[in-house]
Amino acid sequence: MTILKRLNTPVFYAEGVPTLDQVKDMKLTINFPEHEEILLDILRLREYEFSTIDARLTSVSGWSVRANWQGVIFKSLFDSFDINFDVDHVFMESYGGYTTCVSLKKMLYEKVLLCFMVDGDELELEYGYPFRLIIPHLWGYKSIKAVKKISFIKGYKKGFWEQRGYSDHGEIEPGITYDVNSKKKVEIPGGEVLFK
Repeated sequence: MTILKRLNTPVFYAEGVPTLDQVKDMKLTINFPEHEEILLDILRLREYEFSTIDARLTSVSGWSVRANWQGVIFKSLFDSFDINFDVDHVFMESYGGYTTCVSLKKMLYEKVLLCFMVDGDELELEYGYPFRLIIPHLWGYKSIKAVKKISFIKGYKKGFWEQRGYSDHGEIEPGITYDVNSKKKVEIPGGEVLFK
């Protein structure tokens, strides 16, 4: 059981929580303009350098949880492809069709992680199994769960929540959030939430 489940971290899946059968053999497809797509499964991802980031996932719905997220730093994954292409955004899609888009510049931030474990435990289905993005400096709707496709594109493309009026940029705004770890309300200044 992960720290997320032990802390009773809220679960929100716009497309519904997947079943194990739907995602157990899922591969991650990486698309580039005018280039053959790359398929990665969990075993292949584990061949990359394993990293841990101590960071918070902060939801626009008013909560934040701190954990040690584990997986592959997105920038390391990006750099490993060694392909020259003219792109400036990353469009992502989940197993169930949920989508979001983030600028490449924001995706290359040092803490952005393609995550498959948290505090030493494999992610549960409701928290993004088999792999998800953790983008600690943006609202949680940008940290897509059960991601199955990552496309490097030129120009911005609205995702699921962005089409429904959410911010295209996803920057965390100042306000009050509920800290799942301490069970207290905390004031946040905006940007990445850093309190322990």
